[in-house]
Amino acid sequence: MNVQVTARPFGFPHEGALDPARVALLVIDLQVDFLGLDGYFARMGYDPAPLRAILPAMNSVIEAARAAGCLIVHTRQGYRHDLADLTPYEQWRRRRSGMAGTTALVRGHPGFEIVPEISVAPQDVIVDKTANSAFTYTDLDHILRARGITHLMFTGCTTDVCVHTTLREAADRNYQCLLIEDACASGDAYAHAAAVYMTTIEDGLFGVVADAAAVVAGLKGARG
Repeated sequence: MNVQVTARPFGFPHEGALDPARVALLVIDLQVDFLGLDGYFARMGYDPAPLRAILPAMNSVIEAARAAGCLIVHTRQGYRHDLADLTPYEQWRRRRSGMAGTTALVRGHPGFEIVPEISVAPQDVIVDKTANSAFTYTDLDHILRARGITHLMFTGCTTDVCVHTTLREAADRNYQCLLIEDACASGDAYAHAAAVYMTTIEDGLFGVVADAAAVVAGLKGARG
C-alpha cells in the first residue's frame, strides 16, 4: 500500500511508500531526571510540565509504531556509574549548576531510568549515551544499519538539545528524518519552536515535521 505520513514541507517518506520494517522510532531521553519534579531538569530551574505533557501522544505513537512493526529505540542520557567518562569541563559544569556530588544523570540511579509512564517492551532497543547526540560514542548507527533501517522518527526531550542534535547527525548520515512536534518537548517554548522550524528550513534540509495524529494514521495505513 502506497502510504505516506502527512508532513511538512513534504510527505514522509519522500518516495511515497511507508515501509515499517525500514522505520525506527527514536524515543529520546524520557528519563526520571528530565521529567521528575525533583530531577535534574527541575533542579536546573526548568519546568518539567511541558515534557510530561507529551506522554499521552508519546505512548500513542509508540503503540502504533510497535503494532506496525517499526523498531523502537529508547535512549538514556547519563555518565558511567564510576564517573570515569566525566571530563574536567563537565565536572566544572556540574559544579557550576550545583549538581556536583549528586546522582543526577548518573547510570545505575533511579533518575537515569525511563519514566514508568512510557511503554518499553522486551523487544525494544535501549541505547545509553553520554553526549547530546545518540550517535556519538554509541552503537546506534550499527544497530540501525544491521536492521536495515533507513527512516527515523524523532520524539522525546529536549527538542532543542538531544532530539535535534541526534536528528541533525542522522540527516548527515543520510537517514530520512521526521520530527513529531507534539511528541517532543523542551523546558523553553521558544527553543522548542525554533528547533521545529529549523528542521524544515531549505525545503526540509534536516527532515520533515508532523504531529502525532498524522504519524499514527500513517502507521495504521501502512500496517493495513
